[in-house]
Amino acid sequence: MNSFLKKKSIDKNGILSFEISDEKTKKVAEFYNAKPFPSYKDDDNKYTILDKGDKNFLANQFKKFIGYKKNVLEVGCGTGQLSNYFAIGTNNNIVGLDPTKASLNLAKEFADKNKILNIQFVNADIFDDILIDDFFDFIWTNGVLHHTKDPYGAFKILIKSLKKEGYVLVGLYNKLGRFRTIFRRYIFKIFGRKIIEKIDPTLRNLKLDENEKVAWIRDQYIHPLESLHTIDEVLKWFKIHNIEFISSVPSSDFDYDYENIFEKKSSGNFFSRIINQFLMIFNSFGSDGGLFVLIGRKE
Repeated sequence: MNSFLKKKSIDKNGILSFEISDEKTKKVAEFYNAKPFPSYKDDDNKYTILDKGDKNFLANQFKKFIGYKKNVLEVGCGTGQLSNYFAIGTNNNIVGLDPTKASLNLAKEFADKNKILNIQFVNADIFDDILIDDFFDFIWTNGVLHHTKDPYGAFKILIKSLKKEGYVLVGLYNKLGRFRTIFRRYIFKIFGRKIIEKIDPTLRNLKLDENEKVAWIRDQYIHPLESLHTIDEVLKWFKIHNIEFISSVPSSDFDYDYENIFEKKSSGNFFSRIINQFLMIFNSFGSDGGLFVLIGRKE
C-alpha cells in the first residue's frame, strides 16, 4: 500500500516515517506531541468513532461520497480519528499523514486494537513532497494548512498527488469568521481558563473530559503557528491548479442547502462571498473556531 510514496521511508512500529528538519514544522509537531489532539477516550472503539463521525455532517457526507476501492488521503490527521472513521466498514485505502509522532502512535494503536487493516499512517512534513503524483481519488485537509509556514505552498504540493477528476476538501480559519475566537484568545491571555470555559461554546456545551478540554484550549488559544484566509484566496488557488469549484461551507452564494456538499453549486460573486463570511461572526460557523471549507474537483 506504500506505493504512494516517492521517497524511501523508515518503518517505525508500523508507521512510515521521514526525518523532519524544518524548524517551524518541528515546532508545531512538538506542540502536539505534548498534548495530542483530538484525544481518544478510554472506552473509544469502532462504534464510538463511527457514531462521532456520522454526527459530523462534513465527514459523514464525505465518507458516503467516496464510494469504494478508492485511495483517500487525510493531511494533518492528528490522532487519526477521521482517518479511522473513513476506513471502518469500507475497502478504500486510507492514508493519514501528520508530522506529530505521538499523535500517530495513538492513531496506529487504535487501528491495530480495532483491527482496521485498510489504513496506513505516515509521519512526515508536507513540504518534503514525499507523495507521488496523480495517486489519490480524494484529499481531505481540514483545519490543517493554516498551521503550516506556507498554506498555499502546502496546497500546491499536495494537489499534485490528486488524480484527474479527484476531489479535494480544504478547511481553513476564516479572516472574518474567526473573530470571536480571536477575541476569546485575548480574554484567555488576560483572565485564564476559568473565564474561557464559561464563554467558549465548545467547552460550555459539549461533554468533554479533562484531556479533551486541555487539548481544545491549547489548539484554539495557544497554538504557535496560525494564519487566516478567505474564500476568494482559496478560489485563486483552485484556479491556478485547474480545480473546479464544487461548493463551500458557508455558501459562496445565498444557497444555504448543505444536504449534499458534493453537488455543484454557484461560487457567487465577491459581494455574496464577503457577506457570508461576515455572517460567520454571528452564526454557528463562527462560534467554534471560524472554519470555512471549500470542495473542488481536479479538471
